[in-house]
Amino acid sequence: MATSTESAWADQSAFDYDYETVQTTGLILAVVMFVSGILIALSKKFKCSKSSKSSPMERLPSPQTEVPTQSV
Repeated sequence: MATSTESAWADQSAFDYDYETVQTTGLILAVVMFVSGILIALSKKFKCSKSSKSSPMERLPSPQTEVPTQSV
């Protein structure tokens, strides 16, 4: 009669990790993400550009602050 730990792990004893496929897939994903990050950073399409319409914040008058003069 087998113990509970032997029966729980008996089906995974034949499992073999394919490290070469994991390494290759990881390397390919790293290269793809690196290149896409560089392309996004350098792309003019994703950069912010000023539109012809003014934003609501630009239409508001800028607050005027008065700085008192200091006398010595």
